[in-house]
Amino acid sequence: MNSFDFTTARQLMVEQQIRPWNVLDPRVLEVLVEVPREEYVMADQRELAYADVTLPLAHGEVITKPVVQARALEALLVGPEEDVLEIGTGSGYLTDCLSRLAREVVSIERHADLADAARERLARQARANVRVQHADAFGFEPGREFDVVCVTGAVTEIPESFLQWLKPGGRMFIVRGREPAMEAVLVRKQVNGMHVESLFETDVPYLAGAEPVPAFEF
Repeated sequence: MNSFDFTTARQLMVEQQIRPWNVLDPRVLEVLVEVPREEYVMADQRELAYADVTLPLAHGEVITKPVVQARALEALLVGPEEDVLEIGTGSGYLTDCLSRLAREVVSIERHADLADAARERLARQARANVRVQHADAFGFEPGREFDVVCVTGAVTEIPESFLQWLKPGGRMFIVRGREPAMEAVLVRKQVNGMHVESLFETDVPYLAGAEPVPAFEF
């Protein structure tokens, strides 16, 4: 019988990894203690669910380190009356976290099997305010704006279409740049344009279609 103590591992993740990175909002910390991350990783990775590592998914996709996801939640500070668009569902873990802070979460995933698996995991956690769609970010037309947009993969430059999904006063978490020198930023849509706040340096995989264009060499 597997006697691994996931509850203790979850609490240690918050105390030893998350808090030292200045993730201090009580609602965010409560969510991180609640959500069973082990249910959102591949079966043979469950005991690594709370480790400070990136974990693999199908199609070469990954589950980002817990601290990066926590910093995204801390930066966005989603309110209970706000609607969220997540670009890149992946395993569904961050989707679950967002759903416990927001009114509604729409999450898109370009791989149909990952979308289906995430949908099933979220249903098992009774996350009724989440809608997972099989869609590619660069062909997606939501037909509405959102208070919050959370982008789980990196981009070389922030696409204009992503900014158009924000309501006035809305905000977006996104990682931009060229690896390995990427930065996570918070973009706010203000009356006089977009305000970009640098949050921290990181390195995450690119969204498909958002990679740097290869330089032509003679």
